[in-house]
Amino acid sequence: MNNMKETGNISIHTENIFPIIKKFLYSDHEIFLRELVSNAVDASQKIKRLSSIGEFNGELGELKVKVSFDKEAKTITISDNGIGMTAEEIKKYINQIAFSGATEFVEKYKDKGDDKGIIGHFGLGFYSAFMVASEVEIISKSHQEGAEAAQWICDGSTEYTINSAEKADRGTDIILHIAEDSEEFLDEFRLKSILEKYGKFLPIPIEFQEKTINNPSPLWTKSPSELTDEDYLNFYEELYPFQEKPLFWIHLNVDYPFNLTGILYFPKVKNEFQLQREKIQLYSRQVFITDEVKDIVPEFLMLLHGVIDSPDIPLNVSRSFLQADSNVKKINSYITKKVADKLQELFKSDRPGFEEKFANIGLFIKYGMISDEKFFEKAKDFCLVETTANKLYTLDEYAEEVQALQTDKDGQKVYLYTTDVQQQDAFIQSAIQKGYSVLKMDSMIDAHFINQMESKIEKTQWKRVDADSIDKLIDTGIQLEAILTDDQKNAVKAIFEETLNDKQKQVSVEAMSPDELPAIVTQNEFMRRMSDMSKTGGGGMGMFGNMPMTYQITINANHPLINKLIDLPSDEEKKNLAKQIADLALLSQNLLTGADLTAFIKRTVSGF
Repeated sequence: MNNMKETGNISIHTENIFPIIKKFLYSDHEIFLRELVSNAVDASQKIKRLSSIGEFNGELGELKVKVSFDKEAKTITISDNGIGMTAEEIKKYINQIAFSGATEFVEKYKDKGDDKGIIGHFGLGFYSAFMVASEVEIISKSHQEGAEAAQWICDGSTEYTINSAEKADRGTDIILHIAEDSEEFLDEFRLKSILEKYGKFLPIPIEFQEKTINNPSPLWTKSPSELTDEDYLNFYEELYPFQEKPLFWIHLNVDYPFNLTGILYFPKVKNEFQLQREKIQLYSRQVFITDEVKDIVPEFLMLLHGVIDSPDIPLNVSRSFLQADSNVKKINSYITKKVADKLQELFKSDRPGFEEKFANIGLFIKYGMISDEKFFEKAKDFCLVETTANKLYTLDEYAEEVQALQTDKDGQKVYLYTTDVQQQDAFIQSAIQKGYSVLKMDSMIDAHFINQMESKIEKTQWKRVDADSIDKLIDTGIQLEAILTDDQKNAVKAIFEETLNDKQKQVSVEAMSPDELPAIVTQNEFMRRMSDMSKTGGGGMGMFGNMPMTYQITINANHPLINKLIDLPSDEEKKNLAKQIADLALLSQNLLTGADLTAFIKRTVSGF
């Protein structure tokens, strides 16, 4: 090697020409640092492996990767004290870019122990350096006894030069001579932030500005049996500083039929989707890949937080995009099963504790039941519904609870529910007076959940408590007699229609209990539910959200005020009382606004 100089051409396989064009290899130029640091970690892992199997007998020393920069010289250097390369290996692994050194290494030593520590799958990773560098220099000394150091220089074209070099210690230095259009990377804060983003949990210490910036042994690489709750909470705080503590977590650890480790945390989520769907981080052998995990994690669990690490998830050349693969589907199913099993375990082992958490986890569970059939089959046993009396039931328990009283004349069980306890209180009280139970269904996903339950639970209907008079909601076949004659009912209907003068408000006069209100305002169950679903993305239902809502105003033929109205001497007095009764009903549903509300207040104050 002494005084040896060689010039040659890099061997580019035809199918790889396009990917290595330096400005288009990766969409995000900061990736160069991830690739080069990952390669340096690979080199460190390799020497560690050779030492463990007796093929390297020298001193390992303290294995680490150093990243430094020189603003004046406009260089960034990535150094390792790993396996190193001879001049021949540089020509083989660097010049023949379709060849992956890590792949060959794993193949050679696959029968001699665990190969999970080798990150590299991509022979092109090194060439990301040319996105930011006008020239790249490699100085490397192999671990092999008597090996001489070599220097490789390339300006991004297919030409390279190899020289002999001076290097005292084993390992490799990659020196990037930064191009003018990439000098933004010659900045301490920028480099540190990239290293922390992609290398925060790399398995070899990463040193920058004389400080180790990574945690080489993150929690998910350890056995759950050796960890405490405090360990999991501390790790959560490391991942998500200043956030509320999670409710609980799931430690993933599987090595067949695929490799997958990780920890998923359940954060506190109540009635609204916190649409921060980039909270689960994907790693491959502790290298950060992406936080876009929608293909790996089921949609309904995208609100979870945590980490997933798998070398078996196929990535494209940039490592940033997942590729369709059977393993991805298997991992997706596995995560779904693990979450369902964990929830079932919590429910069975500590039901009071599960009930306390349900306000926060109910959204996950309901969303999962709607979107995933396998999850539905498990979750139906621990999904809870809550009544206005603050009692929680499983679906089977609730079916038994209402069987006797809330079965209509056709043998259908009727589940009454409210979307707003305060606003619909009058209707809730009417139901309770009958001995009925009312469920609280006030989350943004409940309209979809109710539709799903109606399709899954036979002979069951869900009806919002303010969708009609209580006797119509649960029609037991017992008809109340009206005090008014048919002529009187027609006359009352005419008075209210003339007073309201609104085609969107349809009037009917019906026999109800004298204890009920003189008039109630209800909305058609189907149309109102479709409108609710359209607000939360009920595909194809947008038209319902834009359609004007119609209201049914039901006059209680047996209420004393309606009898009084009949007996009033003048039409004007009848209209005034009808207006007051109708406005009260509208006011109870927050439907009386503007000038109509002002007029109502003035009439009430003056005794109308």
